[in-house]
Amino acid sequence: MANGAERDLDLVLWGATGYTGRLVARYLAERAAGLGAEHPERIAWALAGRDRGKLEALRAELAGIDPAARDLPLLTGDSLDAASLAPIVRRSRVVATTVGPYSRYGTPLARLCAELGTDSCDLSGEVSWMRRTVDELHEPARASGARIVHCCGFDSIPSDLGTLVLHQALEAQGSGLRRARLRVRSVRGKASGGTVASLFEIVEAARRDPEARRALLDPYALNPPGQREGPDRNEGLRPRLDADRGVWTAPFLMAMINTRVVRRTNALLGYPYGRDFRYDERVDTGRGLRGRMRARAVSSGVAVFTGAAAFRPSAWLLRRFVLPDPGEGPSPEEREAGGFRIRIFGEGTPAPESGLARQAVVTVAADRDPGYGATAGMLAESALELVEGRRSSGEGAGGAGTRGEGGVLTPASALGRPLVERLARAGVTFRVEPAS
Repeated sequence: MANGAERDLDLVLWGATGYTGRLVARYLAERAAGLGAEHPERIAWALAGRDRGKLEALRAELAGIDPAARDLPLLTGDSLDAASLAPIVRRSRVVATTVGPYSRYGTPLARLCAELGTDSCDLSGEVSWMRRTVDELHEPARASGARIVHCCGFDSIPSDLGTLVLHQALEAQGSGLRRARLRVRSVRGKASGGTVASLFEIVEAARRDPEARRALLDPYALNPPGQREGPDRNEGLRPRLDADRGVWTAPFLMAMINTRVVRRTNALLGYPYGRDFRYDERVDTGRGLRGRMRARAVSSGVAVFTGAAAFRPSAWLLRRFVLPDPGEGPSPEEREAGGFRIRIFGEGTPAPESGLARQAVVTVAADRDPGYGATAGMLAESALELVEGRRSSGEGAGGAGTRGEGGVLTPASALGRPLVERLARAGVTFRVEPAS
């Protein structure tokens, strides 16, 4: 394990010249420019990737935002060559990586971080790959103190931190959280080629690998070994009525990722939501006949898309003629016009005076494209919170430092409420509302 004195960089952004990486780099440069040259929160960070020429061009662009960026170190390596990555990992306290699909490109970096005691955060939503990192890297990361934090974007920060905030709201009422239902009210945004590539990688892995397929279908796939059971089952693709609200709902495509992350958080934190905790995610489509028809349409669309993605000829047609290529994504105007609004309904233990379950609602919202405008800020702030954890433990001054227990973690279990507060800077808000 590298000691703190060898780590001259607080943060390395790996994959800085990709579509999402550039957005994260701009976010970090804008944050630095807003702090001023001598602000104590300024960090020593670097751009990293495969192509030095592209890194130099990006650095010149960032210098127009923050003049200090002209001196950013540029580090090169290959995602599949651990020997080229090791010097980068040894120099940094935290690595934020946007290079996916992670099942194809992420394992060497994750393994090095776990072994060398370097914190990392990523945007993975690949359940079968994350299951492998849980099984193979959790114990090495615990031994080194590394915090390996998956899903630090739209998947799965709103779900994971929103559920944590919901639990804390019910705790304030003298209750714990026993059931939570996430309902997507609105999402405005477009997918990038990187997201499309990751989605098809998930489907392809499930098609060719029975173990990956089982992981994708297991509601508790990301729980620690020996704790992969509970009351939840897969929701399926049918429309469903939330009878207590009178609202029709349809499947949410990201639920197969987010639900597993929330359940892992519950397990890692020692089951604060209870071992009988139930959790699901759906899309609200409205009330009455119109809501029911919309639910049917969305359900059919999700079923058709997932079926087409799993069938090689139709998947090729989708990728060739319909969906964006890697490196492509929404324009700045489209990112600014995007946004999302999600509500999470929570039920706690019964109140002694009434016998009725205590309730709370949390609304999670952002005014930027969820997959990129908001996600870039989420990943950047997750990385900065990891850096703050290293600094507050004394490591930022050059010492070895101590911090929270390492392992393959989730946003809520690793970063918790401090990240909730940070995310307001990225335009992502968590608001507790009356349960009405």
